[in-house]
Amino acid sequence: MRLWLGCHPYSSSQRSMQSQLKARLSVFMFMQYFIWGSWYMTMGTYLANVLKLPGEEIGLAYGAFAIGAMISPFFVGLVADRYFASEKLLAALGILGGVVLCALPQLTTFGTFYPMLILYCALYAPTLALGNSLSLHHLHDAKTDFPRVKVFSAVGWIAGGIALSLLEGEQSPIQFYLAGGASVVLGLFSLTLPHTPPKKTGHNVSLGEILGLDALALMKRPSFAIFISCLFLICIPLYFYFVMMGIYLTELQWTGMAGKMTIAQVSDVVFLFLLPLMLKRLGYKITISIGIVAWSTRYFLLAGSVHAANVQTALIFAAILLHGVCYDFLFIAGQLYVDGEANERIRGACQGFIAFILWGVGAFVGTVLAGKVLGDHKLEGVTGPIQHDWQSIWMIPAWGAAAVLVAFLIFFREPARSRPSDTIELTDAPEII
Repeated sequence: MRLWLGCHPYSSSQRSMQSQLKARLSVFMFMQYFIWGSWYMTMGTYLANVLKLPGEEIGLAYGAFAIGAMISPFFVGLVADRYFASEKLLAALGILGGVVLCALPQLTTFGTFYPMLILYCALYAPTLALGNSLSLHHLHDAKTDFPRVKVFSAVGWIAGGIALSLLEGEQSPIQFYLAGGASVVLGLFSLTLPHTPPKKTGHNVSLGEILGLDALALMKRPSFAIFISCLFLICIPLYFYFVMMGIYLTELQWTGMAGKMTIAQVSDVVFLFLLPLMLKRLGYKITISIGIVAWSTRYFLLAGSVHAANVQTALIFAAILLHGVCYDFLFIAGQLYVDGEANERIRGACQGFIAFILWGVGAFVGTVLAGKVLGDHKLEGVTGPIQHDWQSIWMIPAWGAAAVLVAFLIFFREPARSRPSDTIELTDAPEII
């Protein structure tokens, strides 16, 4: 009996340590996305109504995150993975990011606000990859436990939006102070995470490895090239939503819009659990096509809501609730498709490549174009709350997404040996959830 008891304290201790680790990682993910959710969707409203910036500059401001996403692989690959423990770097990035966020409200011109915003995004974007890699490194059963931990990112985004609405801060500097305070807390909390030494100390890291350029060999496959092209193109209409939605709802005089928009993340969680079933039964082509259809439908609903009178609110909420289909069936399914097409040698490179294209270059092009469209559709000489031709604005990404759908359906071929995973594995890439 003594021997039997003696062989279990270690196992029990390990389980206890894993439970504590999962709790800490869940809090980390919650705080990380609380920060993002408390300013990203409402920054456009602040820039338009408080700083009075034109649409083109608002689009560029949203493109700051894309710049941060493009910088992140260089920072993580050349610096973080070679010289610093992840938890200490997360602490430094969180605290510095909080200071920069709290400085943003003091900057009232685009020329001063924009560089500081780029600096913040360059500090924040690496925390996404570092947080994911730290979690995957320490969780014993990462395939099972990481998605359960990661779901708290959606909860954090929801909480950030609700907190901002309760503070009535959608059109004020409160959003940056709220996010900045949370960022400092995140930095301090990061010091409680397990020690994670640099992975590539003393190793030479090539530019091709950092950007995933080894994955370019897959572009020789016509279907893979079509897939990457279509995903890049769909990023352009995608970012119309993030750049413009807060401004649209503000002009409609919605109250508590940040909290109301968080039902998108509730939808995201629901459809994330449905995704493996859809892939198993329908395959990649149909599932991804449904995701593209959802983006086009979302914008047609928003265009229809402009003059819909009694059903306007219902149409807008329907568009918001489509978020889970829009994101999970397109981007998460797309990441799994890329993972299935790559061999073990270039799998990491492929995920780095798709992240750089979609959340870096694609996001920058999409946000800049969205800002230009917003500026071009400003109504001149109006005195009411509606300052833009919203029906025309929303129709542009609606038809753009429809055009991408046609190209995808015609040219993309279902892989001969589809390997949809039963478990969703989220990559180190920045995510717009």
